[in-house]
Amino acid sequence: MRITVFGAGGAAGSRIVAEAIDRNHQVTAVARDATRFTALHPGARHVVGDALDPDTVTALSSGQDLVISTTRPTPGQEQDLPDTARALLAGLSRTGVRLILLGGAGSLRLPGQGERTVVQDPGFPADWRPIALACNEQLAVCQADGHVDWAYLSPAAVLEPGKRTGTYRVGTDELLVDADGNSTISMEDLAVAVLDEAEHPRHHRTRFTVGY
Repeated sequence: MRITVFGAGGAAGSRIVAEAIDRNHQVTAVARDATRFTALHPGARHVVGDALDPDTVTALSSGQDLVISTTRPTPGQEQDLPDTARALLAGLSRTGVRLILLGGAGSLRLPGQGERTVVQDPGFPADWRPIALACNEQLAVCQADGHVDWAYLSPAAVLEPGKRTGTYRVGTDELLVDADGNSTISMEDLAVAVLDEAEHPRHHRTRFTVGY
């Protein structure tokens, strides 16, 4: 497959790039800052670009099979998340290329708590609320779109660097937790889940979640 990855220089994006290349896909790795390329897999084509610009999205998705976006804003710029979703959808509407968008866990329902979501939990950290609420708006932007074949991936509540086990569970709108009530997945296994969805699409214009 020919895959464009926006946010390729980030922790999750760089692992997705590496996983895709290890599976023999052709990857265009896009980052705003060229200095991020030094940490990327050398087998990728490195391009400076901004997913906030629909014209850039169109140009870098033309002729591709898939676009993956893992962009994350700096603190105080959380509005970039829904704005980037709008730009991605606008740019991809011109090319017909599929989108997998990495979002947040805040909008997932808490197990056994009815409709209460992760971000609505009284114990949710206050300093995480801005990014969580921006991710919720990001998801709403996707859900309002009827033109692009998108899939929105909400990872487990704790997403950190770790080991690649190749094993994970898939859910829909409820937070996945283990027997001890923990919700986690490594960035390496998140990359596995993203590429599995890329190669064998199961989610179309809907959200899904992955975790251990």
